[in-house]
Amino acid sequence: MNKPFRILIPLVVLAAIGGGAWWYMHRPAGNGDLTLYGNVDFRQASLAFNGSERIAGVLVEEGDIVKKGQVLARLDISRLAPQVREADATVASQRAMVLKLRNGSRPEEIAQARANLASAKADAANANIQLERRSVLTANSTISKQELDTTKAAAEMADAKVQMAQSELELAIAGPRAEELLQAEAQLRGSEAQLELMRQQLNDAELIAPFDAVVRSRLMEPGEMAAPTKPVFSLATIGTKWVRAYVSETNLGHIRPGMRAKIATDSFPERPLDGWIGFISPIAEFTPKTVETTDLRTSLVYEVRVFVEDPADMLRLGMPSTVTLLPDAAPKPLPQSGASVDAKAKP
Repeated sequence: MNKPFRILIPLVVLAAIGGGAWWYMHRPAGNGDLTLYGNVDFRQASLAFNGSERIAGVLVEEGDIVKKGQVLARLDISRLAPQVREADATVASQRAMVLKLRNGSRPEEIAQARANLASAKADAANANIQLERRSVLTANSTISKQELDTTKAAAEMADAKVQMAQSELELAIAGPRAEELLQAEAQLRGSEAQLELMRQQLNDAELIAPFDAVVRSRLMEPGEMAAPTKPVFSLATIGTKWVRAYVSETNLGHIRPGMRAKIATDSFPERPLDGWIGFISPIAEFTPKTVETTDLRTSLVYEVRVFVEDPADMLRLGMPSTVTLLPDAAPKPLPQSGASVDAKAKP
């Protein structure tokens, strides 16, 4: 055998060994199945009060299962409750004022104004009669000029009272000005808005669970000062669970949204759960160090979320899981929009 063939044969053998190794590392697991590794993840939320007040009570413990709408904690309302009552009284007073302006003068008020006008006219008539008599007596030098001037002033004053009573009667009949009613209505709306704000602050004194969940962390205790930036609880959802796994670019073409899967955990290896691919990331990233995989740590991978059906509530947050994808199984139907993400399950 000549020298070129002696060199070529080892190269062919090495190429065959390398190709076989590459196929072994990238082959699908089992009978065409693909195996991924990841951790169980939940939708989580940090709850904080909207207001700043001292915490009066914390009603649940870590690990408790809470229902949507359940009260988890309360603030001290000893200062807020009187403010709400004050705002309520202000609104009641302003409503009465608006109603008074809308109704105008009462019939009794108009009748009183008419009576005042009649009385003023009678007084004016009497004063004018007195003036005529004293004018004659002054001409005969019976009374002094000063007394006549006093009588004349009294008559003029009586005539002025008649004009004033007449104006009061006209105002009573006409009722309040439109501008006064508009002003009172605007003040009423402002008072109602303030009352609504105060009532909302009173409602916000109770911290409500936004969904069915498990209390992961209890972060504050009674007596501490709450604030919108200071979470009181950390919650994890009960219903929606998924395994956050990663797939290499070479295997990306073997998976698709809706593909069925089996999820196994070290705690329940004999009881695999059903699942499906609900999300495939469109962006590559470096493999996280927490992922247990035989691929190189520096490889670029794509995040995959495999949603799990867990009616027995066996899975816990962060639990390592093995996902076996089943390409031959019927895929799970996706939303009508054709999106690859289950919108209700996405965190």
